Amino acid sequence: MMRRVLGQDDLDRAAAALAWRLPDPLAGLARLAYNYRWAWLPGGPELFRTVDPRRWRLTGGNPVRLLEEASTEALAAAAQDNDLLGRIADLEARVAEDLAREPRGVGGTVFPDAPVAYFCAEFAVHQSMPIYSGGLGALAGDILKEASDRALPMVGVGLMYRRGYFRQRIDATGWQQEYWVLTDPERLPAALVTRDDGEPLKVTVPIANTLATAQVWRVDVGRVPLYLMDTDLPENDGVTRWITSRLYDGDPGTRLAQYALLGLGGVTVLEALGVQPGVVHLNEGHGAFAALALARAGMRDGRAYEDALAAARERTIFTTHTPVPAGNDTYSYDQVAHTLGAYAEQAGIDVDAVVRSGRTQHDDGHEPFGVSQFALRASRAANGVSRRHGEVAREMWRGMWPDREPGDVPIGHVTNGVHVPSWVGEPMRRLLDRHLGEDWSRRAEDPATWTGLDHATDEELWAVRNEQRDRLVQFVRERSVLDRLSRGDARERVEQAARALDPDLLTIGFARRVATYKRLNLLFHDAERGIGLLNRDRPVQILIAGKAHPKDDQGKRLVQELFSLKDRPGALERVVFLEDYDLGTAARLVRGCDVWVNVPRPPLEASGTSGMKSVLNGGLQLSVLDGWWDEGYGERNGWALDGTVKDDHGAQDHEHAMELYRLLEDEVLPTFNDRDEQGIPRAWLERVRNSIKSCAPEFSAARMVRDYEMKLDDTGARV
Repeated sequence: MMRRVLGQDDLDRAAAALAWRLPDPLAGLARLAYNYRWAWLPGGPELFRTVDPRRWRLTGGNPVRLLEEASTEALAAAAQDNDLLGRIADLEARVAEDLAREPRGVGGTVFPDAPVAYFCAEFAVHQSMPIYSGGLGALAGDILKEASDRALPMVGVGLMYRRGYFRQRIDATGWQQEYWVLTDPERLPAALVTRDDGEPLKVTVPIANTLATAQVWRVDVGRVPLYLMDTDLPENDGVTRWITSRLYDGDPGTRLAQYALLGLGGVTVLEALGVQPGVVHLNEGHGAFAALALARAGMRDGRAYEDALAAARERTIFTTHTPVPAGNDTYSYDQVAHTLGAYAEQAGIDVDAVVRSGRTQHDDGHEPFGVSQFALRASRAANGVSRRHGEVAREMWRGMWPDREPGDVPIGHVTNGVHVPSWVGEPMRRLLDRHLGEDWSRRAEDPATWTGLDHATDEELWAVRNEQRDRLVQFVRERSVLDRLSRGDARERVEQAARALDPDLLTIGFARRVATYKRLNLLFHDAERGIGLLNRDRPVQILIAGKAHPKDDQGKRLVQELFSLKDRPGALERVVFLEDYDLGTAARLVRGCDVWVNVPRPPLEASGTSGMKSVLNGGLQLSVLDGWWDEGYGERNGWALDGTVKDDHGAQDHEHAMELYRLLEDEVLPTFNDRDEQGIPRAWLERVRNSIKSCAPEFSAARMVRDYEMKLDDTGARV
């Protein structure tokens, strides 16, 4: 059983210090604030919002900052609110009951004393903890939450980025501008882990020409502790302090140093905490050097490096998310030798052996080192994140197993899923509570759970969809006004933003990382036909969001192209580009949009999870048959574009655009607008039911984590 001294006492002290600032009746809020379990309990976010709604919004939903910054008057009023005090006591009791459950083992590998150690470069646990950029982090956060729900012993290992990922502003020309906001960990639901003598726990890792020192923060995600390393310390030089400054820093040397700290330092932290993981799970190749650190630990017993690495391999698994070789980080021999040389020398490891393990062809001296190749060779099992991505990954990495056919390459798949309680909207949750039975979210992976949806009337389901769409429209109007004022738009455009969108119209969501293969511009491939959708008697309205990487000028030009649509007739009121896409905006979009569009160029969508979140809220998919939708699409549960791989990208883009317009014009819009005398679109709601019942259980994090548990119990080479 993991001991309380592993940072739990530090969190308790932080909560007690925060409670000291509050009126006594509100002390429970301070205790709740230091465990994100409140974030996915019904009534949890609303509890904190009640204290001071405006301050809650200004702090980005950060409960620690809320309680530090709320006015004396607001706190005094809250302390006199008997209803609020009763809700605090109830939520504390529910959290305590959840945390008191006995942890369970998995298949002779994972025990309470031998948890899964989950390594990832980013974790999107909550919008108030800005150490994520997108889908990879959202998946990592969902896995931690689901592990907590299933009482699966797990610890998370990552980095505490002081500036996180970049923030986005769109200037008057439509060009993306980036900026970074400093994060103070002391004002997050986090605590600095200390030793028995009260001094901060610190670990040192030789990186490049220096000894990097990192302190460790603990964040509780329900039952799962997340440990985050931080090099912003006075004993480090400026370059070393910068290692944990920005997520996915644009400098390759800094990123390699981050990966070294994540993998090598992460294992060192676990050793210092007394955690001996039963399984090390590498979520992407960024943490691949953890296997090197595990091997070094094995060499202390006198084993040779290759033998120690083989032993480390037996308890390491690897999930790859990137379906193109160019998307996997690579480094020259000199870069790897510079970054890992001192560590390897101390450990008695030959850098040449490390670099060779990171090449597709071991002995090709011209080939760079790849973190994904190293992770594949250092893991006993590897998987892609959808059935099709597994096929793509086997073909992509077949050169590492030249004696095998692609189908025999030892890379399997576990299709992604999403944490249901985190993403379902409040109105939809209330409906599901009424019809799916008690604790339905704990049975989310069971298709039988969702048959209760048949008992919900069309009127109930339509009311939920209208309420969630209306909430989204109100949010977008408020955001659009602020965005246009900050850009210095003309007063007329600002006033139009206040009237933008219609809560009764078909609302399309198109939000993801802006990269050219994502084809965010496909809706306007034929500008006249695309604009025509906005100017019908019953038009569509389109919400677009996404960030281009700071060094991706092609992606930025795509954003600019979409932004320029504002000058087309009807577009100003019917098309909105939401700046600074983040976890909070994503949640609002997937809850409120009627149709979720995803049109990546196949086969480049590894999985995708935003569409799964839309399904939970009654959104229908209009997507390319790639990633998860290749598995999820079925009769009358959405719409699909052909997922065949074609070499002529221009021709395929045109073909897909024409089919997209046809589906919207001939099927989607007519079905949505076909109302009976009660104003209910019966055929549309039939598709919504089919979508939820067929996709919600199969693409839940509960099913995903169950699959990992079942397949990782098999010690063979494939997951």
